[in-house]
Amino acid sequence: MRVILAQPRGFCAGVDRAIAIAEGALKLYEPPVYVRHEIVHNRRVVENLKAKGVKFVEEIEQIPDGAIAVFSAHGVSKGVENNASIRNLQTIDATCPLVSKVHKQGQRYADKGYDVILIGHENHPEVEGTLGQIPGPVFLVSDVEDVEALEVRDPEKVAYVTQTTLSVDDTQNVIRALRKRFPNIVGPDTKDICYATQNRQAAVRALAAQVDLILVVGAQNSSNSNRLCEVGNDSGVPSYLVEDPSKIDPVWLQGGETVGITAGASTPEELVEELIDKLREYADLEISTMEGVVENVHFSLPVFLDKVAEA
Repeated sequence: MRVILAQPRGFCAGVDRAIAIAEGALKLYEPPVYVRHEIVHNRRVVENLKAKGVKFVEEIEQIPDGAIAVFSAHGVSKGVENNASIRNLQTIDATCPLVSKVHKQGQRYADKGYDVILIGHENHPEVEGTLGQIPGPVFLVSDVEDVEALEVRDPEKVAYVTQTTLSVDDTQNVIRALRKRFPNIVGPDTKDICYATQNRQAAVRALAAQVDLILVVGAQNSSNSNRLCEVGNDSGVPSYLVEDPSKIDPVWLQGGETVGITAGASTPEELVEELIDKLREYADLEISTMEGVVENVHFSLPVFLDKVAEA
């Protein structure tokens, strides 16, 4: 069996930063350190941090007054920030800088009197945080059909922002529908969608031209991992999400002489290696890595954690 590894795949700079913040907080303060929501959407990452002294909660109210609280990479609403302040929590913000950029874009539009439309998936933590960061009217749309149902105050004063982990193609379809309905709508270029999302999706499209099937290593609740599966399937290649490499379905491999492997932006490389080890139980492997973008993006840590993280 030939195995071709996508390039790039796995951890992005925002995920690296969020994990480094959680680990730096553990070094700087006595455990436990509390994290609201999963720091990133991957069970292995969460379990590793739990073993080191991180406690994960869903709501701020579950954190003892005065404790250390880390906000996940997905970002949080103003309401969560205010609740943390009322509880006298020592907060550390691990929001991905690219998510923070979307917050700022939406806030600028709202300050100028625009109704803001957020393209994203309902109930996703990033979307909930963004909705709660933008003042004034904010409307969530997930697909073209949602656009038709919109009722805004002034069709001439409409702006949009996007969830960072969406499919670029799906976002373009919604943006086209928005521009058709609101010709004067303003918003960022689709290139402002997370660089890691774009790079990994482009890699899957290139991979699809070379393989019989694609295995995407990532969590069921990882938006960007699910989008990679969609991109593979939309490219005409059967694509499957693998959360636990030890439990892949051998039926997927039937007739698959060449298998492509990629990983979501919150997936550690060790899970890719475990998947390769599992595939070795079915066939001898010839492994190669496709040519692709080599990412050198790095997001700095909060100043007070910088030296601690290096220790």
